[in-house]
Amino acid sequence: MARTLAQIQKQIDSLKKEAESLRSKEVADVVGRIQGAIAHYGLTAQDLFGGKGSKGSKGSAAAPQAKGKRQKRVDSAAALPSAKPAKAARAGGRPAGVIRFRDDAGNAWTGVGKRPRWFIEAVAAGKSPDDLRVK
Repeated sequence: MARTLAQIQKQIDSLKKEAESLRSKEVADVVGRIQGAIAHYGLTAQDLFGGKGSKGSKGSAAAPQAKGKRQKRVDSAAALPSAKPAKAARAGGRPAGVIRFRDDAGNAWTGVGKRPRWFIEAVAAGKSPDDLRVK
């Protein structure tokens, strides 16, 4: 017997609900295992995300990333109290850029790429790029 479109739509809706339920259970299981490992090994956000997060940043490493979308590069060293202006190895094996500009809030920029918002706002407020340059 041929099924009707309404029957197929009802089956699709039922399968979507079942899939979402299974996904929720799997996510809860994964989150529980991750939290257990974090507690067991005493991991910090810097250990997990390389310390690239900043206070209130839209593109912080802790924020979930939409599939197919690229996160903005974080130009703040506020979360890195021991950040060194020297070159350090990145995960990809390339050396990190040398920090050339920094403000009083701890925001930092290598001088490569688009100027960060904090840099533009500081210049607009009357500071010169030389005032922000790391000595």
